[in-house]
Amino acid sequence: MEWDAATYDRIADPQERWAMPVLDRLPISGDERVLDAGFGTGRVTEHLLRRLPRGWGVALGRSAAMLEQARQRLGDRVDYVHADLGRPLPLAEPFDAIFSTATFHWVPDHDALFAYLAAVLRPGGALVAQCGGEGNVAGPLAAAEALGVTSDNPHYFATPADTARRLDASGFVDIWTWLQPETASFATPDDLESFLLAVVLRTHVDGMPHDERRAFGRAVADRLPGGVIDYVRLNILARRRP
Repeated sequence: MEWDAATYDRIADPQERWAMPVLDRLPISGDERVLDAGFGTGRVTEHLLRRLPRGWGVALGRSAAMLEQARQRLGDRVDYVHADLGRPLPLAEPFDAIFSTATFHWVPDHDALFAYLAAVLRPGGALVAQCGGEGNVAGPLAAAEALGVTSDNPHYFATPADTARRLDASGFVDIWTWLQPETASFATPDDLESFLLAVVLRTHVDGMPHDERRAFGRAVADRLPGGVIDYVRLNILARRRP
């Protein structure tokens, strides 16, 4: 299903905040060619491009709506590639580094994901990423299930150990993977409900009438202690084997 890109762009403050320390871990000097794997609406990509004054960025994602929203923000400062990270990537030139946040958990096959990333990364090139990890958004998912609403959930929240094993099998070295608990809180109940419906529970409400969707979002929000979403981020650092 497609994203509501305009809403995501408006409410993705938590994702942008969590991305900044990840970006700080990216070993670049400013003249590299870097792939942003799953660029969303370009909010984080904009920060990445500021660190590449002599280099170039390529933004890859599978959502046409997100791509158009990013194009409105970034213009021609980056190359755009409409592609699926779960399939071989249509990229001819190798990258010096790959950066990604809030994306890998939307790819169900992580063995394929890391193999395809390794294929477009130069030997010795860095992979620096963060995504949802084991235990991510457990509260909202449990609340939805208690309300009798399920989905063919596309999330895959991996463990650090499984991720490290897959990276090693795909030709990566110097691998570090770890979980980092985070929280997302919101100024108003409406903001919380909008975030739940547009991001966390978007596959649960696909096809729901608008009124039912809003009522469901409100019911899930009411079941979250303090109106807080319990995120768990999986951090990834690795290099492609030289």
